[in-house]
Amino acid sequence: MADGGDGGAGAGVEAAGGRVSAQPQERATWWDERFDFQTTFLQCLAKHVPNTYSAEMDPLLEKQEEMVQATILYPLECYLFGEDPDIFLEKLQQSGTSQLCGKVFKGGETTYSCRDCAVDPTCVLCMDCFQNSIHKNHRYKMHSSTGGGFCDCGDTEAWKAGPLCTKHEPGASGTAKENSEYQLNEEVMEHSRRVFPSVIKYIVDMLIWEEEKELPLELAVREKADNYYCVLFNDEHHSYDHVIYSLQRALGCELGEAQLHTTAIDKEGRRAVKAGHYASCQEAKEEIKRHSENVSQRPLHVEVLHADVMAHQKFALRLGSWLNKLMSYSSDFRQIFCQICLKEDAGSEKPCFISKLMLWDAKLHKGARKVLHELIFSSFFMEMEYKKLFAVEFVKYYKSLQKEYINDDHDRVLSVTALSVQMFTVPTLARHLIEEQKVITIITETLLEVLPEYLDKNDKFNFQGYSQDKLNRVYAVIYDLRYVLISKPTLWTDRLRERFLEGFVSFLRILTCMQGMEEIKRQIGQHIEVDPDWEAAIAIQMQLKNILLMFQEWCACDEELLLKAYKECHKAVMRCSTNGRSREKTVFHLCGHTLESRPYRVSTDPVSIHLPLSRTLAGLHVRLSKTGTISRLHEFVSPEEFQVDLLVEYPLRCLVLVAQVAAEMWRRNGLSLISQVFYYQDVKCREEMYDKDIIMLQIGASLMDPNHFLLLILQRYELADAFKKMKPTKDQDLIKQCNVLIEEMLQILIYVVGERYVPGVSNVTKEDVIMREIIHLLCIEPMAHSAITKSLPENENNETGLENVIDKVATFKKPGVSGHGVYELKDECLKEFNMFFYHYTKTQHSKAEHTQKKRRKQENRDEALPPPPPPDFSPAFSNVVRLLNCDIMMHIMRTILQRAVELETHLWTEAMIQMVLHLLSLGLLEEQQQLQKSPEEEVTFDFYHKATRMGSSALNAVNILMLLEKLKRVPQLEAQKDTVSWILQMFDTVKRLREKSSLATVAVTSGSEVTKGDETQSTQDKEKAERKRKAEAARLHRQKIMAQMSALQRNFIETHKLLYENTLEMQGKEDALMEEESMSLAIDCSKIALGPKRGPSVAEKEVLTCILCQEEQEVKLESAAMVLSACVQKSTALTQNRSRILELSGDTLDPLFMHPDLPCGTHTGSCGHVMHAACWQKYFEAMQLNFRQRLHVEQIFDLENGEYLCPLCKSLCNTVIPIVPLQAQKINSEDAEAVAQILSLARWLEIVIVRISGYSVKNAKGEKQNPPTFINKGMGNSALEFHSILSFGVQSSAKYSSSIKEMLILFATTIYRVGLKVAPNEADYRIPMMTWSTCAFTIQCIENLLETEGKPLFGSLQNRQHSGLKALVQFAAAQRTTSPQVLIQKHLIRLLGVLLPNFKVEDTPSLLEVDMFHILVGVVLSFPSLYWEDAVDLQPSSISSAYNHLYLFHLTTLAHITQIVLSSATESPTARSHENSEEACSAQSFCKEVCQYTSGCFSQDVPGWLVWDCVKKGIMPYLRCAALFFHYLLGVSPPEELLQVSEEGQFKALCSYLSLPTNLFLLFQEYWDTVNPLLQRWCADPVVLSCLKGKSIAVRYPRKRNSLIELPEDYSCLLNQASQFRCPRSSDDEQKHPVLCLFCGAMLCSQNTCCQELVNGEELGACTSHALQCGAGVCMFLKIRECKVVLIEGKTRGCLYPAPYLDEYGETDPGLKRGNPLHLCRERYRKLHLLWQQHCVIEEIARSQETNQIFFGFNWQLL
Repeated sequence: MADGGDGGAGAGVEAAGGRVSAQPQERATWWDERFDFQTTFLQCLAKHVPNTYSAEMDPLLEKQEEMVQATILYPLECYLFGEDPDIFLEKLQQSGTSQLCGKVFKGGETTYSCRDCAVDPTCVLCMDCFQNSIHKNHRYKMHSSTGGGFCDCGDTEAWKAGPLCTKHEPGASGTAKENSEYQLNEEVMEHSRRVFPSVIKYIVDMLIWEEEKELPLELAVREKADNYYCVLFNDEHHSYDHVIYSLQRALGCELGEAQLHTTAIDKEGRRAVKAGHYASCQEAKEEIKRHSENVSQRPLHVEVLHADVMAHQKFALRLGSWLNKLMSYSSDFRQIFCQICLKEDAGSEKPCFISKLMLWDAKLHKGARKVLHELIFSSFFMEMEYKKLFAVEFVKYYKSLQKEYINDDHDRVLSVTALSVQMFTVPTLARHLIEEQKVITIITETLLEVLPEYLDKNDKFNFQGYSQDKLNRVYAVIYDLRYVLISKPTLWTDRLRERFLEGFVSFLRILTCMQGMEEIKRQIGQHIEVDPDWEAAIAIQMQLKNILLMFQEWCACDEELLLKAYKECHKAVMRCSTNGRSREKTVFHLCGHTLESRPYRVSTDPVSIHLPLSRTLAGLHVRLSKTGTISRLHEFVSPEEFQVDLLVEYPLRCLVLVAQVAAEMWRRNGLSLISQVFYYQDVKCREEMYDKDIIMLQIGASLMDPNHFLLLILQRYELADAFKKMKPTKDQDLIKQCNVLIEEMLQILIYVVGERYVPGVSNVTKEDVIMREIIHLLCIEPMAHSAITKSLPENENNETGLENVIDKVATFKKPGVSGHGVYELKDECLKEFNMFFYHYTKTQHSKAEHTQKKRRKQENRDEALPPPPPPDFSPAFSNVVRLLNCDIMMHIMRTILQRAVELETHLWTEAMIQMVLHLLSLGLLEEQQQLQKSPEEEVTFDFYHKATRMGSSALNAVNILMLLEKLKRVPQLEAQKDTVSWILQMFDTVKRLREKSSLATVAVTSGSEVTKGDETQSTQDKEKAERKRKAEAARLHRQKIMAQMSALQRNFIETHKLLYENTLEMQGKEDALMEEESMSLAIDCSKIALGPKRGPSVAEKEVLTCILCQEEQEVKLESAAMVLSACVQKSTALTQNRSRILELSGDTLDPLFMHPDLPCGTHTGSCGHVMHAACWQKYFEAMQLNFRQRLHVEQIFDLENGEYLCPLCKSLCNTVIPIVPLQAQKINSEDAEAVAQILSLARWLEIVIVRISGYSVKNAKGEKQNPPTFINKGMGNSALEFHSILSFGVQSSAKYSSSIKEMLILFATTIYRVGLKVAPNEADYRIPMMTWSTCAFTIQCIENLLETEGKPLFGSLQNRQHSGLKALVQFAAAQRTTSPQVLIQKHLIRLLGVLLPNFKVEDTPSLLEVDMFHILVGVVLSFPSLYWEDAVDLQPSSISSAYNHLYLFHLTTLAHITQIVLSSATESPTARSHENSEEACSAQSFCKEVCQYTSGCFSQDVPGWLVWDCVKKGIMPYLRCAALFFHYLLGVSPPEELLQVSEEGQFKALCSYLSLPTNLFLLFQEYWDTVNPLLQRWCADPVVLSCLKGKSIAVRYPRKRNSLIELPEDYSCLLNQASQFRCPRSSDDEQKHPVLCLFCGAMLCSQNTCCQELVNGEELGACTSHALQCGAGVCMFLKIRECKVVLIEGKTRGCLYPAPYLDEYGETDPGLKRGNPLHLCRERYRKLHLLWQQHCVIEEIARSQETNQIFFGFNWQLL
């Protein structure tokens, strides 16, 4: 669009402001004095426009807009309104707006249609109107607009109810008051009439100006300078990249500049790419053309325009948008504008202004078209009277407009022809156009005129070598026809009848060209070389399907019209049928009947599948029958003319073709024919193809002699010989062919006689038809709503009628967390099942039959599936049933049954017998129904007599009844036995009915009949009893076998007891662990993990099986390493502050301290599958080799980064965790007590400090830097020895095998590489830090997960989590041995620096800046490094480590309590009774101390109970994590209470397990002397004080548990948010692809160049770059307009995932294709949440990409 279109009139005035107040006022009066407004106006434009738009290469849009406002628009408005434009427009605004909404949709915007109230599906509402309308609570549909539509709110013709939303109702604020709309005063009206013509003329002249160098004389006033532009125009043939390339080559410009030009051309439609003299621009033009032309493409469209021409064209568009804005203010403005646009010069042939623009539309560039269409929307379409006049103009030029569009290459949305839907779908307007403008005739003639190149010499269409693009444009014309016919008239006038019939006859001309088009001939001998194009013909057939139905419906509205239309259609069919056919006849005799017919064989002569004329006639015939008008048919078509055999001929040929394709006679004709046959019977086409052909055969059967009809069918199916005496043939192929043809023919006969569910063929309604369709679909299997909808034909309103009837026949079953809801058939509807339902495909038929037989078997019933009694034919079709009892039919059935009984195996098939039995059933049911309705003498249908009559007078002759008796004994037909019994029973019933009615005169019913009835009854009972006995015997047999098997099993277990126990031990490690724990409970109740009372560690012998070589091995320190496959990933799942900027590269990062925000951690997860390290290495190398050999195949995983798929479960992994066995440690209780006497916390601290000081001095000798200083204040005796630490027990370090060491290094390096995003370096000093960090973070993640899921801390972990965590903690403890101990000590000193502030180490963070659990894991795992001596490799003994763990844990806990008190216990107390519990008192006294040490910054007014409450809640996650850590580190069983979920019990159990007092403040009291100085230093830290003063914010405890953002319950709320989303980086109003981050709720602009970012020199899309920050590369987004969730990881991987929104049928709706209302499914959203919290997103992506490799083509980087 032209620049600044949004500024509009009012806004522009502000820009002009007061600076030009005097000047425009003068100019306005000056314009007024000189009465010739036009000259003055043009002079003004000639003067100012070229100056304003002089810099076209890089225009300053704001400056241009300011100049336009000041020099032209402001004076123009002043003149027009006669006062200050601002004030005037404000007044107009206040006075109300139109009742019509008139919002024009942009591409991608959401539109709503109401299925209950909309007149047709094209009636839509915009988001705002919908939210404020009654339709919000109806059955609505949501769709994405393709652009160019128009909101129908306020249009009474579009809605059956609720045409106005609350915003547009009269009297609503902002809408017109009682007087409808504010009237403009006469003066303004007068000025408008003077201004508008000049403005409109100028716009039209400039837009259709063709001179490149010259301007119109009145505009060319100044000296013409030699300033030209080389202007490049948009087209849809050249790709973005091609244009960029051509520009770079031709102009030698940078890539960035070429991209800018190309984007602008795509958006605006044209762009000046070079400025300069004429010659240089001309040269650039030739260059661009040369570079853009190639063999397959024409060159780009380039023009050289004079700068002034360019300026005026640009300003013309600016004026267009000014007018557009003005139109929205007043109806008077709109009316004056429309009058001027429609005014034609008297006596001139030239079209009016608006028609000129319409006719020029295809030559305009994109930007101009948009302005023009918006102007039409805001003026003509807002005034009903002018909309009508515009429609008349539109239809007047319809043909040339459509031809222009078909030759154009722009999208339909950008063509003026797309406006047709706005006019043709308005019912009154459509009627007017049909009556007055012959619109139907015009559209059909247009169709014929645009398709002449596809007509062959016989005037039939032939779409070989068609252009897909052109045909797609032709469909637009077909759509227009559909729009015109979409609402049927209720009132018919003679003129309407006449015009409609004229249109119908014209439409028949199109059908005539299609009747018999693209004839095909059977290939014999050689396969067809090239498959002919078949898609176009079928596609047109699909497009016409609803139009054909609508024409038939329109005709059926009026009796007279229906008959005339029938006559015309019949004439057309006859013309096509008699063309050049030879007059000779062939004669065919069978069973004493003779048929004379034309010689024709489908297998040798040409045949076509396209017969729209015949099928339309069949449709009209059914409607004649339905309305009863058929009685008058003879007045219009005489019986001699009717020639029913000719009518039947072509549809019959088509059905025979289908049969022969099934018999594989047309194999050599290739795939195109198979595809056509598929669509012929498919739901998309069958209503106007296959179904109508069956109806045409029924018409034939009702009007022809039944024997002749059947002879014709036998002859066309080429089965005449098959039912005479068979000549034996050995050719198996021929026999098979013949059998298939017989089956297909029998099937068609079943359909002709039995398929009566068509309104008109019998007395059924549309609802009955749909119900029957649904019943038969659900007889196959339960189905989802969408699957049923897809299998039902749609009407012109895209409705299937499903909802109205589904609940009568089926019940809905809701879905679980995955899958979708399904409908199951109600039991009472099962009796409606017809095995030979004519819409079943072959597979559906066999599936349904199997399902129904299985069901009957389960219910212990026989397996007969007879047809349900069909409804009666309507009078016009009543003769069809005569087919069943005619001689030829009896002969056919008898012949087939006789072949089966005589076991001539190759001449019959079971399917054939099944069909004959079905036909017999139909005949008997028909006779039974007729006998029940009327007395016997009136019933002429004598099926029973015919079937029991002998076939001939020969001695060995048989009748059908005898054959059926024999059939029961044929072993191959065991499956049909029940059906045969049912038929024999029916024969009996019919016989009784016949006899009963003939003996009706006799008062007493003869006894024999009763006994006969009893006999049949008793035979039935016998059969039932026999079946029951067999079933019982089978059950007993099964039981006996089961008993034998379980005995064998027990025996096997006894014999192989040892082996079995071993297996059990392996399988149920966890169970064994649990059992051992419960045993240890009885022996020793000490379940304490820390300190001298530490319980025994449960270290069972671990024997594992490698998944690769299947060999077992016990896990030992000295054995070869065994490993678990694992995945290390960065994670922000626990972050407390998503706005924190993450470091993308960790080159300079120091990961020792984790911030309490937990901004980004490194998580290690495992799938729990075990391999030998050597086996894994071989596997990995094999994969690398394989990958190198298959370079062209994209891999799901990145081998360079060590990724692979777990060999067993295919989870994505990137490393392995070595399995290190747990070192069992026992504590001698006597020793422990002895140590307890000496080793207090104070003493322990002194020893540690001395040891550290000693090391520091040692290390410092070798280094230049100063050692850390130790302030030994109040620590007692400082003369402790350096070696004192060793005196409480040491032991030699564990010796690991070399392969375990190698794996320890490998895994540690992976953690370092992935966690810090750096290159691997085995010697880096940060490796141990990263090891402790991932250990702590993974435990925190698991604790968080257990808490959110409400599971107990122990015993509820999945096996994979349990084995993964165990391996990870043991690895973290063992990793220390692979690093230099000096390094570990350094880290330890830094960590202790937080807890013991008397270690003055540089950059030690304050207490509030670290996560205490990370500190705990770090100090516990690094502490053994203090035992290292030069000569020997020592580690602490059990007792030493028990005390070390205890004191380190207590110290960390004290620090954490202080952390919680300082950061979280500062809230003002809520009303609660003061509980003076022991804990509260301790808390109170602790607070006093803190208050004192913080110089009063910490308020001591906080009540003790509140502090205790905060501490207890806040410390819980830390205690839970610590319990998990120590359990997996030491192997001490946890107390029972931690195996259940309970708040209070859990706290006590944790305290006991971790050797803490339940009143945590007692710790301070116990260690007060030691802790007091520490507390002082903690509290005096400047960071702590600034937090307490409120200058900075500290993390509160307990930290909040993260969850995905809260989503609205109703999906339309999300769409609403998306519609208001404006891209922050783009000024245009083009629709974007808004996506919502489910982690943080940010709305982003996806897949758009405007929001791409450069990250480390790479272009990344908005989502990918956001994911790097928000989820450390892993993220979940909801694509709002497509209702899909996108999971992405890194820059190269992602997948689509079903959104958690379901419709009422429990189905998701990706792409909003179905458009049903959607609501949030909490369970599915929870599943997404768990996917995130369990760190399984990467796994899900890998699995998805493995199954759907189609997504490889997608560039995830630019998402």
